[in-house]
Amino acid sequence: MSTGEQLLANIPLFESLTEEQLRVLASRLEEHTAETGEVIFKQGDEGARLFLIADGAVEITYGEGPAKVSLARLFTGQYFGELSVFDRAPRSATAIAMKPTQLMTLDAEDVMDFVNQNPAAALRIIGEMSERLRQTNELMSRQVSRNVLAEEEERLTFGQRIADKVAAFGGSWPFIFIASIGMIIWMAINVVLATKFDPYPFILLNLVLSSVAALQAPIIMMSQNRQASKDKLLSQNDYLVNLKAEMEITALMRTQAELLARLTYLERSLLKKDGAKSQLGLVTTLPVD
Repeated sequence: MSTGEQLLANIPLFESLTEEQLRVLASRLEEHTAETGEVIFKQGDEGARLFLIADGAVEITYGEGPAKVSLARLFTGQYFGELSVFDRAPRSATAIAMKPTQLMTLDAEDVMDFVNQNPAAALRIIGEMSERLRQTNELMSRQVSRNVLAEEEERLTFGQRIADKVAAFGGSWPFIFIASIGMIIWMAINVVLATKFDPYPFILLNLVLSSVAALQAPIIMMSQNRQASKDKLLSQNDYLVNLKAEMEITALMRTQAELLARLTYLERSLLKKDGAKSQLGLVTTLPVD
């Protein structure tokens, strides 16, 4: 039996096939080697092949960057990529090799022919897909903590970004040094040089400083209002995280109580059985007249 036939025979999806069917299906398999960290396919790619893991491990992820979520980790004897094979839609997730992985791929047309000839296999595929969707829904429901600051930054308008930068620069030491040096040079020029464009008491300098302060104040207030909005988002996210943690702890305590109750029941059952055996042994050893 070839490697492809052995792989197919060890996968529950194809366990109902005869040796001849395994041989025909194995002849249509194509080999593919993926190195550690290699992207087998990306979310949004066109999907037309089913992947079987002959050796190695594959991680299925959703999203990119900080929002990336690991949906599943698959190992030797498992398959993936079946969703796009059936609905011909783009890939709904990304597959990445966790270590050097040997893959076998099967074309979508071959998969459909196999399903048409083996209706029981379709039920197995549906069951597998349902289980993975259930796990994905459970995983997504647990993703409570979010980077709310990054999400807020993505929704900023151009004016709000300018206000943040102006407020950040206006409240920094470089701004204080630059403003102080500028004022000293301004006053020195008007004191030392004979041609004075702003003689003492430097009325023009006061006008410039007043104008800068008048424009800078509302910009800083805009940034402070946004900071209050950020604090509110952080507080709300902390509340949701704490609430989720409390719910998880409650579920763990409930599970622990159920396990303790079952262990107590089993212990009592064993004690009763041991007691009954002891009494039976005592009866059988009594002398009979």
